[in-house]
Amino acid sequence: MLKKAVMILGVVFVLVGILGFFSMPILGIFGTNLVHNLVHLISGLLLIFAASKSEDAAQMAAKTFGVIYALVTILGFVTPSLMTSLINVNMADNILHIVLTLVLLYLGFGTSKMSSPSQPSM
Repeated sequence: MLKKAVMILGVVFVLVGILGFFSMPILGIFGTNLVHNLVHLISGLLLIFAASKSEDAAQMAAKTFGVIYALVTILGFVTPSLMTSLINVNMADNILHIVLTLVLLYLGFGTSKMSSPSQPSM
């Protein structure tokens, strides 16, 4: 389940990155620019790569990106002008980043790997 969830998130990130090149702002709501789109594409490709490797790699990617998105979220609220100048975020982005942070941190820290069968109790 963990690998599948990380794979799905990776695909969504890639699709959003591509969509950002054609629709700015994305869905008329989310701020974007070239750097923001590239961040989505690279994030998505790295998540897909990790999910294609192993449960451990998928879990580590979720942990890593969860922490990164937590920092991006904090910076978005604390220094909005800096974040807007770098990756063009707005309040809708900040709220979406909170959701992504929670999902990624849950996948990374709150789930157990499903790859090994459970051991019977004695």
